[in-house]
Amino acid sequence: MNKNIKRLRVFKQFTLQDRIEIEINYRNGMSIRGIARKIGRDPGSVSREIDGRPSRGVGKYQAYIVHGKALKKRLGKKSKRLKNELIRSYVSEKLKIGWSPEQISLRLPIDHPDNNISHEAIYQFIYAQIRRGGNGKVKEGCEDLRPYLPRRNTRRQRKGFRQSQRAERPVLPSIESRPAIIAQRMRIGDWEDDTIMSKQSSERLKTINERVSGIVLIGKMKDGTINESNRVVEERLGNVPGHIRKTLTRDRGKENLGWQELEKQLEISCYFARAYCSQDRGSNENINGLIRRFFPKRTDFAKISDEDIRHVEYLLNSRPRKRHGGKTPLEILRERTGVAITY
Repeated sequence: MNKNIKRLRVFKQFTLQDRIEIEINYRNGMSIRGIARKIGRDPGSVSREIDGRPSRGVGKYQAYIVHGKALKKRLGKKSKRLKNELIRSYVSEKLKIGWSPEQISLRLPIDHPDNNISHEAIYQFIYAQIRRGGNGKVKEGCEDLRPYLPRRNTRRQRKGFRQSQRAERPVLPSIESRPAIIAQRMRIGDWEDDTIMSKQSSERLKTINERVSGIVLIGKMKDGTINESNRVVEERLGNVPGHIRKTLTRDRGKENLGWQELEKQLEISCYFARAYCSQDRGSNENINGLIRRFFPKRTDFAKISDEDIRHVEYLLNSRPRKRHGGKTPLEILRERTGVAITY
């Protein structure tokens, strides 16, 4: 082969998932080259994508906003409206309860079998309501649906985390000793938990999710003590049948050090993620990001009622999931275990 012949380089458009990976890793401090390797792209392309897509706030890159604008530019000014009033109403309704355009596109044929719409068309429809290509004022007679688009949060900073890491810690059962079947996601009954803090008060949220079905349980802690953490976990997981309550994987926060009592009360095996490895509990980290859409970072959890929490829990558990072919966590749990959670 003639080595002097230059290879043709074919430009490939960035997908929404590419842009989400770029946003998360860029905000977490990963280098351009590191991001490029992770998503299999040229470093120059990633650099131009970040530098050439300014968004609100210095140094910020917001995947969903960037992707919507890119679609608008790619598809041209003649944006096709959604097929009919039924679909437009459906899209608007689901966006307002926290669904993403991808989830709406996935679920629509299930709820309305004679109708289909791509998630790109939904983004296109949303930005078509706004002047200046999605950056201006809302057109007369239109509704601004942009606030309902999903947003990825920056990495959470937990109060006292660095200080607590310096303290002497007991030996904890490591995730590395966890049964291999858990990582394979072949059975229902393996859970993860985490704590979401509030800067406004000592109260916080305990989130517990099941790895296969995607079911999430949420409870409110009065403070960050071990006793409060155990109380909420026992209260929420205690209502789950024992045959789908096998393991619980946690981070090394000081509120989680009462694991031996949980093992005794719930007859469950506890394991701890590696320090600084949020990917060990990836499902839970994703769930927390979704919860923050309903309760932003400056929310005072002391002012959130149990009814509010249950409503958000229901919305998350009734969202269609791509990995379940458009079915919801509630539907998957009922089909695979016979357990029905009611609200």
